[in-house]
Amino acid sequence: MSKYALITGTTSSIGKALAEKFAREKINLILVSRDIKKLNQQADSLSNQYGIQVHVIPADLAKAQTALMIYEKVKQLSIRVQYLVNNAGLNEWGNFLDTDFEKEIEMIKVHVIFTTEMMKLFIPDMVESKYGRVLNLGSTGSHMPVPNDSVYAATKAYILSVSKGIGAELKGAGVTITTLCPGATRTEFAHKAGMEQTLLFRMFVMDSEIVANVGYKALMRGKTSVIAGIYNKLLVLTSKLLPDFILNPITRIMLK
Repeated sequence: MSKYALITGTTSSIGKALAEKFAREKINLILVSRDIKKLNQQADSLSNQYGIQVHVIPADLAKAQTALMIYEKVKQLSIRVQYLVNNAGLNEWGNFLDTDFEKEIEMIKVHVIFTTEMMKLFIPDMVESKYGRVLNLGSTGSHMPVPNDSVYAATKAYILSVSKGIGAELKGAGVTITTLCPGATRTEFAHKAGMEQTLLFRMFVMDSEIVANVGYKALMRGKTSVIAGIYNKLLVLTSKLLPDFILNPITRIMLK
């Protein structure tokens, strides 16, 4: 049986690198993103280069019923997904008093509601098949409060927590859930969020291809979670040791 990976947010950055990684491993793809032109270009490129089947589903993940629409389209293609990658994300960065509430609501919908619904729809089929791998995109912010990026970090904390909880429920079912927690990564994500000039993104940035490889390896091994990069591992460890009155000012400086 042909294996398929469904990946969201694939036309740039970590999602693009993950799609390339799966394609190199000869795993067929279902690519989900908003930009149909970029999706089609990416699909043609990966299909021609690696000789795999690539399907595209253009979608706005913040809209209600989008996850169900994606699931139903996959069913119409008579495809069973072995690898589900909830990579798509966005950020609204800044002091909470100044940030755009509508953008924060969109972020909550994509990170929290959409990710949860995708797992709710696709995991039962994986359990029935007795095999499945889910990769959810967290963040170093999954492990700590982040002043000046509070709502984003909270949504990523949800992703880590819900992934660990559902993963524990699935023990013995042949299905695992892995949370990839990158730190600052050289992506369009930072540019769109206006974060490129912060200290964090000027000093401690990883390439998206390296982050994607870390996530892919952890996914295939069925690890519960993985933090990409030595610096980020040290950051998370330090955050667990330092009291908030020391940690919070440091975090604010990094995101100024």
